[in-house]
Amino acid sequence: MPVRRAAAGVAVMLLLAGCTQAADTTTTTGSTVSPTAATGSTAAVTGTDPSAAGPATPVDPALAAEVMQLVEQFRDQNHLQAVLTRVTRGDDLIVEQALGESMTGVPATTDMHFRNGAVAISYMSTLLLILVDEGKVGLDDTLSTWLPDIPHAGEVTLRQLAQMTSGYVDFEQTPELTAANYANPYKQWTPDELLAFAVNQPLYYTPGTNWNYAHTNYVLLGLALEKITGQPLDQALREKVLDPLGLVNTAGNDGTPAIPEPVLHAFSSERREALKVPAGVPFYEESTFWNPSWTLARGAIQTTNLRDLSVTARGIGSGKLLSPESYQAFATTDLRGKTTTLPGCPACFEQSIGYTYGLGVVISGDWLLQDPLFSGESAVEAYLPSEDVTVAVAVTYQADAFDPTTGAYPFSADQLWREVAAKVVPSNPPPIKKG
Repeated sequence: MPVRRAAAGVAVMLLLAGCTQAADTTTTTGSTVSPTAATGSTAAVTGTDPSAAGPATPVDPALAAEVMQLVEQFRDQNHLQAVLTRVTRGDDLIVEQALGESMTGVPATTDMHFRNGAVAISYMSTLLLILVDEGKVGLDDTLSTWLPDIPHAGEVTLRQLAQMTSGYVDFEQTPELTAANYANPYKQWTPDELLAFAVNQPLYYTPGTNWNYAHTNYVLLGLALEKITGQPLDQALREKVLDPLGLVNTAGNDGTPAIPEPVLHAFSSERREALKVPAGVPFYEESTFWNPSWTLARGAIQTTNLRDLSVTARGIGSGKLLSPESYQAFATTDLRGKTTTLPGCPACFEQSIGYTYGLGVVISGDWLLQDPLFSGESAVEAYLPSEDVTVAVAVTYQADAFDPTTGAYPFSADQLWREVAAKVVPSNPPPIKKG
């Protein structure tokens, strides 16, 4: 059964196994097919980014055209329904464009809203580090200070939750939750219900000695942050992270599955196996309003748009809200060469230059990013500090993108942003899978 991921750590790890620099070779996921007609798109734009302050730097219309030629070819080869792309360098907008359709006959546009999934993980870790800078908490304080009744809370620190080195089982990977989600994708889950799948199970390893991707960490961290701040998590994030970064299009929508208009609609075949739909029988359903309450901490389940995704990449990736010490902790690569595969732990693996987990952020090469993949949508926001370049992409899928037997689908946004980044910064591309 294909697993719905709010954040695609395992998927990225698999993609980058045997990776190389993008300058060496670039390939796309999926088979080549005839180009699909897109009934509408917004035009590529070059010029000063109106959402950024400060002096503009030179823009490159020829580069913008090359980027969009790459994006259009990638869309056609990978069965994508819609592709939103935004690239900036400093305060300059290199390109911003939407290709394809949101729904039949409804062109995709760059102002459409969609779920941001794991992007909110970086907001949460940034909030934690802001509280560290304010002297209200320490990274090595144990979870038991705020949640004493959680198993192993006296052994696990806030740093380990933020870096996912606690050893907790990922509730999202349990067969019971997956089955329940696919049986009723509109269910409203509570934190206690989610944690019940995971925290009473044995730890995979002694906290701090290995790594595994687990949404459990951030549900627990969210509850702890509410205790530390004395505020609902969505309010604390708004006051200390979202508003200071000017993320006016990012919101939690009062904890409901609502998405503000205009909406980028998503479609999926991922329930095919769970619903026992035979191979060869057409199955492709709307997944836009599936309830995402299973994905992350209460108060950090959000929607966003392409502009805010791009602004996030720069604001969070540069450590704009953090002290130098906290930014160093945020963007640490200290797990490289220190983690291993582990029998029985599906998301334990050796971290390297292709994929390293900091405190709520993925580091791939020299790029910092987050990368949601779930419910028929994938997206990436990525930032290269040395060049002050951001790449933001969001994609939805056509029916042919899904495996006809299992309903599984590729992490196309991750492959796409890497190819775009290699085009924009050929001197320092992110790692990419070999062909």
